[in-house]
Amino acid sequence: MSVDTATVRRIAGLARIAISDEEAARLAPELGNILDWIEQLSEVDTADVEPVTAVIANALRLRDDVVTDGGIRDRVLANAPQAEHGFFTVPKVIE
Repeated sequence: MSVDTATVRRIAGLARIAISDEEAARLAPELGNILDWIEQLSEVDTADVEPVTAVIANALRLRDDVVTDGGIRDRVLANAPQAEHGFFTVPKVIE
């Protein structure tokens, strides 16, 4: 596929990238080569290939989703500057 400098300028405008005339002339054949390579990839027959999400088969180790309070409230509150009735005590922020 052939890409001309007008197309490069249009793409640069859509991407909000400022390019000079020299850069547009240099990028035109590079973008054309990229599009040619994509066309080559589309010719590959992938009908019998299963899609994969990873190269290495990984299985997640799962645990039961059980709700607990952690059982360490007193140890957590021991780190608080002030605690009252099992909660953190903070200064009032609304005047």
